[in-house]
Amino acid sequence: MKLMQLLQVHGQWTTIRDDGLSKASLILCFAASALCRAGTLYQQIRTMFPQGDIVICSTGGEILDEEVFDQSIAVTAIEFESSQIQVAKTDIQSPEQSCQAANHLASQLKIEGLRLVWLISDGLLVNGSELIKGCRQVLPDSVLLTGGLAGDGADFQQTFTALNAEPTSGQLIAIGFYGDHLQLSCASYGGWDRFGPERKVTRSEGNILYELDHQPALTLYKRYLGDEAEKLPSSALLFPLTIRAPGQHESSVVRTILAIDEQNNSMTFAGDLPQGYTAQLMRGNFDRLVEGAANAASQAKITGAQPALALLVSCIGRKLLMGQRIADEVEAVSETLGTSVALTGFYSYGEIAPDTQSKRCELHNQTMTITLIGEAIDNA
Repeated sequence: MKLMQLLQVHGQWTTIRDDGLSKASLILCFAASALCRAGTLYQQIRTMFPQGDIVICSTGGEILDEEVFDQSIAVTAIEFESSQIQVAKTDIQSPEQSCQAANHLASQLKIEGLRLVWLISDGLLVNGSELIKGCRQVLPDSVLLTGGLAGDGADFQQTFTALNAEPTSGQLIAIGFYGDHLQLSCASYGGWDRFGPERKVTRSEGNILYELDHQPALTLYKRYLGDEAEKLPSSALLFPLTIRAPGQHESSVVRTILAIDEQNNSMTFAGDLPQGYTAQLMRGNFDRLVEGAANAASQAKITGAQPALALLVSCIGRKLLMGQRIADEVEAVSETLGTSVALTGFYSYGEIAPDTQSKRCELHNQTMTITLIGEAIDNA
């Protein structure tokens, strides 16, 4: 497995790593929304890599090597020695279409030999829980499903994805990885602390929350935010909700807000908040979040094999909270995995990975999610 990594900042390209690729199979490109919107991004990448499938995703920040960038283009080209990939895409126009669209997307992939599906989604026109449900209706349980929702910084206006074309909104993209020599693992970890009383979700519809403990959810949430309520929805990234099913005290997922509706006193989240679930506010601090990133890397390490590439999907909420210290969590991942492992990825509106406790694939928020990819080649 060979890699080439390039970074563009202020229009200038820099080569970060070059293993001497002869033919790239897959080129991953993570870029700021403004650069995706410009209409020339795909052509720039295609000029450098005439062959291979190009997948583009807008971000809340770009990860390359041990650093986090803004308003940049981070490119990683991959050449496999014995493994293969297959790519697919489909359109989506509203969150209500999430399950059906994901079902159609996953159905385009050949199942035989499929080991991993890395899923990239529009970050605003989707219900992440239904997205995963639709994929899982098609994919066997043995297939690892990870990925993330595209970002738009802290603006929440428009996200972009693309497959072998200029970026656009309203697309889902799947990358299928095939081959017996693939070495794969993943992990997802948060590091946020719970605070305040537990409350029951008493009225919700899919990913729209109306009431907690029979009180208007938005009014209650604003009460906790105080002055920060004026900055909604972006300020909500600093105070996510953790939710768990009745009787499930060990297994929970985190949800953050994508949009608010003042008229209906409701909040729209990246994934479902089922009625009857228990919800509780969370907050973070620098050291705990960095520790969480290191824990994710430790859990993902492949025993007895050396991965070549780590795909990192971290939450924009972590980036907003940590500010200038955000590179600390990426450095913690690198230190844990070893500097020989190449890093790339992005800050997202949602992370896709199996839950640590239940092992079911879930839509997460506020986590560092890591997918490790390597190849074990038989030299005989």
